[in-house]
Amino acid sequence: MDGGKRLWLEESIQEDLKWMYTVDNILHKEKSKFQDVELIESGPFGKVLLLDGKLQSAEADEFVYHESLVHPALLHHPNPKKVFIMGGGEGSTAREVLLHKSVEKVVMVDIDEVVVQFCKKHLDANHEAFEDPRLKIMISDARKELIESVEDFDVIIGDLADPVYGGPCYQLYTQEFYETVVKKKLNPGGIFVTQSGPGGVLSHTEVFTSINRTLATVFPTVIGYATHLPSFADTWSWNMAFMSPEQKFLGADEMDARISVRLSKELGFLDGATMQSIASLNKHVRRGIEKEEHIYTLENPKFIHGQGLQQEKFLEEQRNSIQG
Repeated sequence: MDGGKRLWLEESIQEDLKWMYTVDNILHKEKSKFQDVELIESGPFGKVLLLDGKLQSAEADEFVYHESLVHPALLHHPNPKKVFIMGGGEGSTAREVLLHKSVEKVVMVDIDEVVVQFCKKHLDANHEAFEDPRLKIMISDARKELIESVEDFDVIIGDLADPVYGGPCYQLYTQEFYETVVKKKLNPGGIFVTQSGPGGVLSHTEVFTSINRTLATVFPTVIGYATHLPSFADTWSWNMAFMSPEQKFLGADEMDARISVRLSKELGFLDGATMQSIASLNKHVRRGIEKEEHIYTLENPKFIHGQGLQQEKFLEEQRNSIQG
């Protein structure tokens, strides 16, 4: 950094698209058996959590992502008491869930203990959530723990890594998983919500529309919504699914009324008007959903740009064989 030099982090968004942002300081760094874990201070986004060099969460706008993931589902439920989080190792999803006064128990299952402990130690905004007695943290496979759970849940949240080739999470976006696991573990009137990848004009058909259509084969009502996330360099999307056909999308006034009564803290992004806005998808994206025919299954998955550990090992083996 001396002499006016600046450190830049380059991240691949698509095969033919990259972007860069400045790194002011590398604050902490660890390595798990799954991935490299880093916390850096960036120029535009403040503190940034990186997994294998890819931005997962940024101090400047993570509240937008996590409020959008958590609160629509919990506010649409009449009285959420038990919540299951798949993934969410950084603790921000649990933090938002625990703002709801009605919540009595939160089970968070993440496969990477290093990520959980790293975030527990270094992400100041989540210290209180990690210490909340209502939160039960399990280091395990989320699918396995949900299947084996003796409890059912009012809300199930998918705060999972994107479905990338060779990654561990694509099975948790499939019709089989939604039908045989999620649906069976939801209480009557339960709600499921999942992050659904990029939802922009050019990117919404990567997985968002497929996840929406797949959920619609399992649940009577599915609501897709999206908003811009500066640190993700795109619009991001979520899909929320209702167990009961009688459950309806809340109007702005009703959502505001529930927020004022149910939450222990004012939100920074989401309110009734905002929910109406982010659920009003633009015409091009709506047409993408209408035209989508792909149903996400184990035999016919869909991946977005990136690669998981299995693919990395495969590529490394190929490189070694060529060099040998």
